[in-house]
Order: sequence, then C-alpha cells, then structure tokens
Amino acid sequence: MSEQDGMSYAPLGRPRPVCGPGDFVFAAVGLDHDHIYGMCNGLLEAGGTLKWVYDPDPAKVAAFVGRYPLAVPADAEATVLDDPEVVLVAGASVPADRAGLGLRVLRHAKHYFVDKPPLTSFDQLAAVRAEVAETGKKYAVYYSERLHVESAVFAGQLIADGAIGRVIQVLGMGPHRLNAPRRPGWFWERERYGGILCDIGSHQLEQVLFYGGSDRGKVSSSRVGNFAHKDHPGMEDWGDVSVVLDNGAVGYCRVDWFTPSGLGSWGDGRTFILGTEGTIELRKYLDVGRDPEGDQVYLVDNDGEHHLSVHGKVGYPYFGQLILDCLEGSEEAMTQEHALAAAQLSLEAEANAIRIED
Repeated sequence: MSEQDGMSYAPLGRPRPVCGPGDFVFAAVGLDHDHIYGMCNGLLEAGGTLKWVYDPDPAKVAAFVGRYPLAVPADAEATVLDDPEVVLVAGASVPADRAGLGLRVLRHAKHYFVDKPPLTSFDQLAAVRAEVAETGKKYAVYYSERLHVESAVFAGQLIADGAIGRVIQVLGMGPHRLNAPRRPGWFWERERYGGILCDIGSHQLEQVLFYGGSDRGKVSSSRVGNFAHKDHPGMEDWGDVSVVLDNGAVGYCRVDWFTPSGLGSWGDGRTFILGTEGTIELRKYLDVGRDPEGDQVYLVDNDGEHHLSVHGKVGYPYFGQLILDCLEGSEEAMTQEHALAAAQLSLEAEANAIRIED
C-alpha cells in the first residue's frame, strides 16, 4: 500500500474467512483504477476465491497477475460473464464506464462490486436502480474511506453503541495528493471522472449518510473550482458541499487535490462527528506532526477525554458481510438503498454546484 498516492490505497488486513475455498468465486474486470487491489484484498481475506481477471490492456493484466498469481487472464469480458462459477465481478474501470459494466454483470445473474463513484449520471442511476429491481442482484460500492479504514469502522461502532448520543452533524475532509504524472488521460476529463463531488466527494457524502443515520437528504449548497490546473479545463481540484438529512442531521464535506509533498501520507483525511452527548474525531491516515500511524480516534464524552489508537485492532468486516449477503440474500454489509443514495446525493451536489471562476 502506498502512503504517498491515494490511487494505490489498498490496505491489507488479517484473513477472516467467512466461507470455504471455492464457495465464493469472483473475478476482476476493469483495472483502470488501482482501488481494484484494495477490493480484491478485502474479498480474498474474507475467503473469496479469485478466478479471472480481464482488461483490454495487457500491461494492466500483467501487473494484476503479478500481485495475484492464481488469477487467470480471460481472453474477453464475455468469458468471465458466461462462467457459471463466478458469483461476483469486481470492477474499477473508468468512472463513466462503471455503470455499463455493472448492467452487463447484473444481466448475467452476477453481483457487481464497483469502485466509487459507482456511476456518473442520473440516467445511469435510473438504469441501475431498474436493473437491480429486475434481477435482485447487488450493485455494491467500494466506499473505501469508511469501509477500508479501521478508525472509520470503529466510529460506526461507537455511534451504534450510543457513545455520543444522537448525531447532529458530520464534517468530512478528504484531501488527496495529485501526483499528476501518474494520472491517466481520463482523470482530467470531467465527463469521464464525473466531477470532484461525484468522484472523491462520494466518499464523504456516504459517511454523512451513514454516521448521520439517514439515506435521504438534500443538498443545501455546493461549490467546485479549478484553482491551479488551468492547463486542464476539465479538472476540478476543489469542492465542498453542505447537506441536510431528512432526520435533521446536517453534514459538510470538503475535498481537494492539494495535499502538499511534505505530508507523510496521500491525504490528511479527517472526520468530525458531533452528537448530543459527545464528539468523535478521526485522524485516518496519520496524526500530523505527532504519529505517522493512522486510525487515531479522539472521543470526548461526559466521562472525559479519550484517545484510542485502533490500527490493527478492528479489521474490515464489510467484505465478509458482503460475501455472506451475496450467498444468503441478506443486507448486512450495506443496503442497496444506502449505496445508491450516496451516489445520488453526489450527483446532485455536482450538478447543482456553483462553479467558482477566478
């Protein structure tokens, strides 16, 4: 896992299999974003069996097989989709192409596990909702900044246990390091990546919904700007959004591509959660100037001030839950409504954003 580049963020956890070898066969299709490695790591650690890999770029396939030698390169996407053993397809293609792949996967009676953003338009959202209803298959989304971060998982457990009472407000900050030379051409094209609030903003909005306890909300304001990359007119390097959830909780998120080179991680991701009985602060990837290790949790409640370092102590339960959900027809990992509600809110934030021109 790279500490310098969020595109390569692929945590490794402890194996916690929920099924036996061969009970849950999956494949990887679409390798345009390196988040596919985090997705596959999580499924493998939870007991999944990786059978196939497909991408039209042989170099991407070769790199993938170098990481996962048991994966068999498929000669075509259809080879994967037509294999009756495959239960789920994991994909991290270009964001604008993710829904198209997902629809094909669902129509082949398989579950789909997609990197965020899971789609980039309202038309795609409508098509996905219709196909999910028709097939009954899952369109699961890898919102990694909560699902693959132990402090974020732990915060959810604290809230569920009533540690801070009713959640009133969630503030999320998701700065990212640009590392421009590594970025492919589609990264700079708004139509291909969906805009900053649709893309990395979806991480933050999903957390607002999850911690805030509602899958419904309205965007009260949103803004995007291109402050430092005028040579790429399609680039949005900064954005923020405020939302009000139907249960009265509120949220604010800021995302950007301005992580300075001196930071020891790809981004100083933080989440602040205000409750009626306390507060939680998450310092996800490092504690600036104090500790290079992430997963630092600061809890203040009526009993006092608490600092909890949870790295390596919580794990990533989402992946095992997802496997069991696919095998058993349950919805423990994440409801379908929640996964798509976060995508819808991200689309609305992007579509309604004030474009800052300087």
